[in-house]
Amino acid sequence: MAEGSHLAVLATTRADGTVHASLVSAGLLDDPVDGSPAVAAVVRGDARKLVHLRRARRAAAVFSSGYRWAAVEGPVRIIGPDDPEDGFPLADLPGLLRRVFVAAGGAHDDWDEYDRVMAEERRAAVFVHAARISGNG
Repeated sequence: MAEGSHLAVLATTRADGTVHASLVSAGLLDDPVDGSPAVAAVVRGDARKLVHLRRARRAAAVFSSGYRWAAVEGPVRIIGPDDPEDGFPLADLPGLLRRVFVAAGGAHDDWDEYDRVMAEERRAAVFVHAARISGNG
């Protein structure tokens, strides 16, 4: 996809099997626990998508540029204040959220303020692993 294209549709399922999809800023980043490449995004702690991701444990992320598109589908890892992960110290969460934000095309002038807001909103890092990749680009 085109350089700098960081918007993706992140889709998972609701408990009734219907699709929940939303637009997120996302990028490629190695999973901090197992080192495998993944699509990563930062998600608000109170977002419905996080509830669905916790239950389904799978998602698809679709990026597009014009009529070209690529989809990554597979299991998810969630790391956040409400989602501790064995093998990842929660003390390192602020740095992880910064790395995901930058991988998703973000920049910030005041990282202390960024960290404060991320903690206040109980944001989590979501990693979608590539069990299946499809696309036309």
